[in-house]
Amino acid sequence: MAAPISSLLPRAPYRRVAGVLAAATLSASTASCATTAALPSTTDGITDVVATTPILTDLVRNVAGERARVTGLIPPNADPHTHELTLRDVRNAANADVAFTNGFLLEPQAVSHSVHSSVRSGVPVIPVAERAESKGAKLRPLVENLSLDSVWLGLRATGDDPQHKDEAAASQRQVAFHVTDVDGPGQVAAYVTGTFGQPEIFFDSADGLDGDPLGADSIQLPPNAHTHMSWSFAEPGIYTVDVATDLITGGERDTTALAKTTLTFAVGVPADEAPQQGAVQVVKEGHHDVRVDVGQKKMDLSGDGGDRETATTVIEVPSRTLQQVPAQRDFRFLGQPGDETYLLPQAVLGKHVHGDIDPHLWHTVGNAKAMVEIIRDELSRVDPHGAAAYQRNAKEYLDRLDSVDRSVREQIQAIPEGRRHLVTAHDGYAYLADTYGLDIAGFITPNPAVEPSARDVITLTRTLENLRVPAVFVEPTLAGQVNSLMAIADRLNVQVCTIRGDTFDAQVHSYEELMLANAAELRRCLS
Repeated sequence: MAAPISSLLPRAPYRRVAGVLAAATLSASTASCATTAALPSTTDGITDVVATTPILTDLVRNVAGERARVTGLIPPNADPHTHELTLRDVRNAANADVAFTNGFLLEPQAVSHSVHSSVRSGVPVIPVAERAESKGAKLRPLVENLSLDSVWLGLRATGDDPQHKDEAAASQRQVAFHVTDVDGPGQVAAYVTGTFGQPEIFFDSADGLDGDPLGADSIQLPPNAHTHMSWSFAEPGIYTVDVATDLITGGERDTTALAKTTLTFAVGVPADEAPQQGAVQVVKEGHHDVRVDVGQKKMDLSGDGGDRETATTVIEVPSRTLQQVPAQRDFRFLGQPGDETYLLPQAVLGKHVHGDIDPHLWHTVGNAKAMVEIIRDELSRVDPHGAAAYQRNAKEYLDRLDSVDRSVREQIQAIPEGRRHLVTAHDGYAYLADTYGLDIAGFITPNPAVEPSARDVITLTRTLENLRVPAVFVEPTLAGQVNSLMAIADRLNVQVCTIRGDTFDAQVHSYEELMLANAAELRRCLS
């Protein structure tokens, strides 16, 4: 049976042991005992645990309490993405009874390899984040091309005309979508990209709109079919696009009007600038279609999250969709090569993901709770005599995390909805945004190891200008490495505030403190 660590260490949180020892002026023998107990050992009967990142180490310590000795391998103020283990870290792993890693490639491959190769035979290495889904964690894929992390907007025809039921007539029927009017600060175009990359234009406001259901600004679909397409907007602002549908039942001019609707787009600007009255739904992501029900002669938006009335819906086209017009001659209708356009991409091209999961699970308290449950169960398996203590510690900690979650929600909900735009140094806060109602408006690079391009700088500058973002957020450990973001903020007179990502610092020493500090800073800087 493993001896409780309380027999060797003062009753104080691990990070404060040194201060407690000094303040109490302990005897040399006691200090020697505590020093010995602070290092993993296979000979003293204590259950030894190692964990990689500072946040993971803190979660483990709250579950272990005084029952086990927990050693962190990556120190506070170090970047878990790039840190290299020391020989002492390797030795600590070699003396552990269980090792916890985050997983999902958060740690460098060298760290993961060192932990796996250093532990003794039979000692489990637990990738906590990778197992957390079994406890209810909600995982999120890493998006490679951020311009594709937006709305996919297509066209869909459903239902049938009760007057044309026979198969012969059905084989000849088509539903025509045609654009009759566009209002906005710039050109709007929509097109389908073919197998070999050539665009087939649905409509282009730059050359006028003829209003003909069979004209140049129309596209035909068979009933009960849909198509994906790309939508391009030349300038930021609010746009309205009037779309009409007709049923083609036979001859070239044998058409019957079905329905009309108006689509509203917020391009690079807050959706609340749109003129709709009353409660407005903002569509920010997912697959949606402009749908006509042929039998009901009605148009709406259909897709992820249910059906929506177009009159009370705004389709968001975020600043991150800004990109350059392709060099190919076929795309000259969008502008000259190098011109900028806001582009909702054609969904059929696929959402480019790394195939990996975003490893920053803990920015959602619910995910951190799932990680705690994985830790609790594994410690109980490795040290079954301590299972009751681990269960008790975990319950107390989970209760505290519930309180943290409530506080984070209250702080962020206090920020005016139109100002909840999060701009950071790199992409690590999608869980925070998804759970607590923030908008990831932009970041200078996907990760700290990547230098921003000129295009990255331009896109982020446009984002800050268009959305009138009051603050950008930088991690203390990256303050000296994000000169581009700091320069943009200084040029636009935007406040630079602090956010903590995946490590601790002199002001924040625990996961609870990290979440509460982030929420308080977000409210202070964005309100």
